Amino acid sequence: MVGSDERQFVTSINVTAIVPVYRGERTLAQALSSLLAQDIDGLEVIVIDDGSPDRSADIALKMQETADGRLTVLRQSNCGLAATLNRGIGFARGKYIARQDADDIVLAGRLAKQFAYLEANPDVAMVGTWAHIYAEDAPTQRYHRHRRSAEALRLELLFDNPFVHSSMMIRTDVLREIGGYCEDKARQPPEDYELWSRIARKYRVANIPEVLTVYREVAGSISRTGENPFQAKVVGIATENIYHLLAPDYSVAECSALAEIYHCDGMAGIPAPLTNAKARNMLDIAAYRISGDKSTWSDEFLAAHRRIGAHFTRRFLRRRIPAPLLGPARWLKHSASALLRRRRLPVS
Repeated sequence: MVGSDERQFVTSINVTAIVPVYRGERTLAQALSSLLAQDIDGLEVIVIDDGSPDRSADIALKMQETADGRLTVLRQSNCGLAATLNRGIGFARGKYIARQDADDIVLAGRLAKQFAYLEANPDVAMVGTWAHIYAEDAPTQRYHRHRRSAEALRLELLFDNPFVHSSMMIRTDVLREIGGYCEDKARQPPEDYELWSRIARKYRVANIPEVLTVYREVAGSISRTGENPFQAKVVGIATENIYHLLAPDYSVAECSALAEIYHCDGMAGIPAPLTNAKARNMLDIAAYRISGDKSTWSDEFLAAHRRIGAHFTRRFLRRRIPAPLLGPARWLKHSASALLRRRRLPVS
């Protein structure tokens, strides 16, 4: 957890960008250059080398020489992503903390737009952006375009992570008050989904609907050690989110079953009493508690509700398809979708 500040808070720093790095020598210079090129006053960049065995620290230290005092480089033995980020939060002097990974790129205007958004919306604790997905160095046709409003994002957060981690800007005082990233190995990864869930229970959150980040898919980035039962941990966090909203009307077991249905392809172990109708009813109650009567829902919130409901229906339909037929059924679906796309017809 975040301890006492390692520096005295200086109000002239507006934004502290925290860049953890492990084995990042190939992409780190580009990532830092994109940060230092941001047109924003009062920027501080903290690079924390998490025991990299490559030249990551040397690259950062070389760039520090020409960064006009804006770049600080810290070195440590390997301790993992959550603990590294918490050290950065403790060291930060900025009013806001921006996240940046050593293999991603900040596009022009991102920090200034997020800073302006948080200044204009004091009830919002954190704001992300949309992102263009690169496969290594090659741009793809894929993007992360998540929901933008607090209500739609809170509904999505019940089940999954609607934010790009390296696109985030968060209020420093909120991060410190909430306790920073969880360092319990039994709950990570996903460190980001776990943290956003805790923040969204107390504060409003948002995304700026502009592509202001390049998210690079690479093999291995910040260090993760040991086994990684990622899906089981996501289900556990989703269970907590759902139960936090639906208790005492539904039990932890029922909320866990709902989270498992959302995430797990194989439906083995899902309690039979949790029917599609019951799952949809749980979703409806959650939506009502987040955004009130359906007549007041925004188009975005309604779209999020419909998407999640349709996802549950598909999961339950899949239970009725014998396992040997699942593969051919998926192939037929994908083939039909590809054919319709080629003919430029809408796909339901």
